[in-house]
Amino acid sequence: MAMTDPIGDMLTRIRNACMAKHRTVDIPASRVKQTILDVLMREGYIEGWQPVEGAAHPTIRVQLRYYRHKPVIEEIRRVSTPGLRRYARVKDLKKVRGGLGVAIVSTSQGIMTDHEARKRGLGGEVIAEVW
Repeated sequence: MAMTDPIGDMLTRIRNACMAKHRTVDIPASRVKQTILDVLMREGYIEGWQPVEGAAHPTIRVQLRYYRHKPVIEEIRRVSTPGLRRYARVKDLKKVRGGLGVAIVSTSQGIMTDHEARKRGLGGEVIAEVW
């Protein structure tokens, strides 16, 4: 059976691995997921990611980040789903947790944080929120 929400699956795998205090988590690879992981890495929520060599299917290994034995990602949730897409204009992009968190937005110029989208004057699909 085909997976209907691969991005939601990735976020769930990261959330579950953080709760279980795993150092790494493996997820099926795609370019969109790699771009989202680049945003998470740039914002300091994960240590990094790399492709897994020798896997049967393209796979990415994500290194999770911890601070004082607690995961840096307190919560990560999907906003726009395949069944209900959530779009926001630049003036409607709200700060996540009063600016302490980050919204990941897919714009016409690529996937970026809500802060970057506001700076560039872009709106788009709000993929996820992280804090």
